[in-house]
Amino acid sequence: MSTIVFVAEQVKNERRCSLLPINVKAYVKLGATILVESGIGKTINIDDSEYAEAGAIVESNRDSLLAKADLLMSIHPLQKIELEKTKTTVCCISFLDPFNAHEHIKWLQQSGRSALSVEMIPRSSRCQKMDALSSQASLAGYVMMAKAMSALPRVFPMMMTPAGTLKPSKVFVIGAGVAGLQAVATAKRLGAAVTAYDTREVVAEQVRSLGAKFLAIDIGETGQNEQGYANALTPEQIDIQQQAQADCIANSDVVITTAQLFGRKPPLLIKKDVIAKMKPGSVIVDMAAENGGNVEGSVAGKVVTVEGVTVIGTGNWASEVALDASQMYANNLQALLLEFWDAESKKILLNLEDDILKTALITHEGELINPTIKALLTKESE
Repeated sequence: MSTIVFVAEQVKNERRCSLLPINVKAYVKLGATILVESGIGKTINIDDSEYAEAGAIVESNRDSLLAKADLLMSIHPLQKIELEKTKTTVCCISFLDPFNAHEHIKWLQQSGRSALSVEMIPRSSRCQKMDALSSQASLAGYVMMAKAMSALPRVFPMMMTPAGTLKPSKVFVIGAGVAGLQAVATAKRLGAAVTAYDTREVVAEQVRSLGAKFLAIDIGETGQNEQGYANALTPEQIDIQQQAQADCIANSDVVITTAQLFGRKPPLLIKKDVIAKMKPGSVIVDMAAENGGNVEGSVAGKVVTVEGVTVIGTGNWASEVALDASQMYANNLQALLLEFWDAESKKILLNLEDDILKTALITHEGELINPTIKALLTKESE
């Protein structure tokens, strides 16, 4: 029988958690022992007693919890100093950021501990219910548009009043992935005039189906990889894209940038000379600010003014709607565990030949499993 431990998040300003009481009931039905850290749901107004009533054992001693874990569940990865208190046979499941956390992954491998990175779960029909990256990105798209609306000194919809007609705000969304499409949908629901752009022509119909315009730019061969992420552009393609977008940006009241290249630094899409052409008081929200930024002058974790334009780079977007984000993430984790749960032994069985584990499992029993991460770290050590 597996002991599954859920800990409270320690990262500053993180309001989400990885477990709701309804998920506890589902895990208990499987025969698992569920241990939760006291206060895990405090930031979303869920009391410890609700977890206990659902069948969880609530403990306040974090070290004691860590020592008992067969499976350790969280949003952010725990660091070495805490993981040293766990069994070497533990399997840690969280957002691991494997393309950047090289030293941490090396330690996990050397220590023999297993780590599954939820952002590395394949984007396929089989994996939709466990795709935490998409669930959180969708909420991020909503939150970014809400932030923009709050900062903009205008209303979004057209309003016909006795005092005059107010034209709808113009919104331009760059990047029509999960977050971008949700931003488009949110802006349309609020009544804005919306245009979107993506390097992948395949998403044009999705943009139009939401009632928005798609900005067509001929930059040559682009496309997407097998995971559905946009391929990196050449410097020449980026120049063409920036020039073609400049007029649309200058005429927009709100611009949302969502261009994040998985495992690579995000591209710089909007330079200061283009920002200077926007109307004073306009708003740009840079989804990639924490990782380097799509917008020149954006600052990770802050709202700044650049050339008279409000540039929002606060990040951790899904945490702004923490209850819904926690529910979605907790359900993603539950779906993931159910996929590999063995009813007889009442624990998960990691079949390394499974397509999900081939990419999502990063380390296991002293080995690097994900081939991309393995190649990256091997090259780094040479």
